[in-house]
Amino acid sequence: MNKKYERYIDYIVNDIEAPYFDNMKEMYGLRPDEYKLIFGKVFNQPVTMGSNQRVYDKQGKTLYREYSDGHWYKYEYDTNDNIIYREDSNGYWYKREYNTNGNLIYSETSNGVIEDNR
Repeated sequence: MNKKYERYIDYIVNDIEAPYFDNMKEMYGLRPDEYKLIFGKVFNQPVTMGSNQRVYDKQGKTLYREYSDGHWYKYEYDTNDNIIYREDSNGYWYKREYNTNGNLIYSETSNGVIEDNR
């Protein structure tokens, strides 16, 4: 990758906001074959692209999902594949923590609901 193109990609990664697929096409004029490069840097890990505007990590877990109306979801996982963070385009999010047995011990939502069993 030449330096100018690499700087452009880095600029996009630092600037882009969800809905990613829509913005990559409309705001930055990227081709679909460039999306994987952007997503890999946005999520700071190797990704695979699925059909219907989905992005997966190397284990096949969904990192990002976008619908044609612009609605989207982002996910983060712990080392035991539990969803520890989810955010959507309506501004709703939740955070979760699990113990070593996989039991939910803490949760917090954007609505201010907190459950703490640590």
